[in-house]
Amino acid sequence: MLLDVRTYTCRPGTIKKHLELYERMGKGPQTRHLGQPLAYLVTETGNPNQYVHIWVYENAGDREKKRAAMQADPDWIAYTQESAKLGALEKQENRLMRPVDFFPIAR
Repeated sequence: MLLDVRTYTCRPGTIKKHLELYERMGKGPQTRHLGQPLAYLVTETGNPNQYVHIWVYENAGDREKKRAAMQADPDWIAYTQESAKLGALEKQENRLMRPVDFFPIAR
């Protein structure tokens, strides 16, 4: 199992608009290709302009295949174009991680 842990930082005052745009245009094509995320989280404490989502893949090949299909989807492309126009995103951090054997993730 491979976890893709993504942390995004939005410009102050734009996270709500950014998440609304994602819900309207990005969620459909992304979940169509990647399935449901393990988690999609907003900050309770810490930086209020950040959110995190975690996607689960069988392995690196599974991730590559699914993300390539998503990147070619016209609906996903339209979302990324609108997201760029909104200009809310300042920073993105990605980490590929795997669970330890003694705390497996049930899916």
